[in-house]
Amino acid sequence: MNTMNIHDILKYLPHRYPILLVDRVLSYELGKDIVALKNVSINEPFFSGHFPHHPVMPGVLIVEALAQAAAILTMKTENVVNNDNMIYYFVGIDGVRFKKPVMAGDQLILKVTIERQIKGLWKYSARAEVDEQLVTEATLMCAARTL
Repeated sequence: MNTMNIHDILKYLPHRYPILLVDRVLSYELGKDIVALKNVSINEPFFSGHFPHHPVMPGVLIVEALAQAAAILTMKTENVVNNDNMIYYFVGIDGVRFKKPVMAGDQLILKVTIERQIKGLWKYSARAEVDEQLVTEATLMCAARTL
């Protein structure tokens, strides 16, 4: 089974604290899918304002975590490491649904599958789960761009 620790992840993603949202890759199959993990700690900077009396992870950050998992899969599939000459951008998010809130202390499991790739445009189906229950799902589209 293919896995990645945080040191491996940092080789592929340009993101750093506080926006790095993937802690570990539990499994991946090149050109197919990835399962990654985000530990949601009460120490996350967004919890001080969202919401202090009821700490909920913002939905846009759950979608961002899914996109980061997708980027890792794409870069591994393309055999490209993080560099200053290329970046993967979001170009579309469709059908996003938030089913349950993600709370401090949760382990967010990020599951992303490549649906298709055409001329540098990648389309993925993505879902996030906590305790094997769906919390968010979406269709993501990303594109590689040379800087």
